[in-house]
Amino acid sequence: MIGSKRRSRSNINVWPGYVDALSALLMLVIFMLLVYVVSQLYLSQTLSDRESELARLNQSLAEISRLLGLEEQKTDALEEQMVSVQNDYSDSLSLTATLQEELNEADARALQQRYDAEAQNRRIQELSSAIGETGDALEEQEMLSVSQRAIIKRLSDQIAALQGQLNRISKALELQEDISAEKDAKLAEMGQRINMLLAERIDELERYQSEFFARLRDILQANENIRIVGDRFLLPSELLFASGSASLGEAGKSELDKLANVLLDVVEKIPEDIDWILRIDGHTDKVPINTPAFPTNWELSTARAVAVVRYLAEKGVPQDRMAAAGFGEFFPVATGNSEAALQTNRRIEVKLTDR
Repeated sequence: MIGSKRRSRSNINVWPGYVDALSALLMLVIFMLLVYVVSQLYLSQTLSDRESELARLNQSLAEISRLLGLEEQKTDALEEQMVSVQNDYSDSLSLTATLQEELNEADARALQQRYDAEAQNRRIQELSSAIGETGDALEEQEMLSVSQRAIIKRLSDQIAALQGQLNRISKALELQEDISAEKDAKLAEMGQRINMLLAERIDELERYQSEFFARLRDILQANENIRIVGDRFLLPSELLFASGSASLGEAGKSELDKLANVLLDVVEKIPEDIDWILRIDGHTDKVPINTPAFPTNWELSTARAVAVVRYLAEKGVPQDRMAAAGFGEFFPVATGNSEAALQTNRRIEVKLTDR
């Protein structure tokens, strides 16, 4: 019995189990090879796309470099034109002042000559009237003495001399009027040139204002608390100062650093003869304040504006190009007594403009 069991156990065939295991292992190896091949194909395609993108970026960079070189050449040409215009502008101002002085002197001489002519004319009229009266009296009497005839002749000679002098004065006045008209025409022409130069300076300042506004807007637009109204940036007081305080906080200094960096970059491009200024205006809400440091909102708004100006000056912004002003609660941008309206009115306004 025991022998028969051993024979039956030894006759069991285990080969199909090995075959199944080897088949499964082979399929797993094939699957891993397929995954590896697909991964290699995907990586090759990705690397090819990145190389194409890198080549495109290199081309774009080369094009940008070329355009930058062209812009630098244009900038140099504009600077040369600006120097020429400045020289013409200075010469025009000097010539205008000289012409104005000459015109004033000529007007004074013409006025004096006109007064002299009027006096001479009155004297002639008086003498003519006297002669007429004398002649009438003599004709009535029908007797003229030698002395009277001499007096009449002398008066007639004086009248003729005065008439000649009056004619010369009239000619001098006409000549002076022609000279004055010519100088007026020159002054008008100089005024037009000056107005054109001023208009060009205003247009140039507006261009730098637009550049400053656009760059600062791109930098500050990530901060949802900072608002843009027209050509001004409105920074909430809570971003810069604590309640009832005029001391800048760290968050406020960070925002002002951005403002200073943009301003310093733009300032380097503005010509010195353009009279620009950075206005810093402080505003509060209408809630009264009465502290030893700030008796009213006037003092608080002014102190905050001055604090911003001082900080920008420390960062290198020219002090003679900044102005600080406090408006208290008298120029609100939001109406009502809600907390949102009061918070909106507590602000610092920044504007780049002309003086």
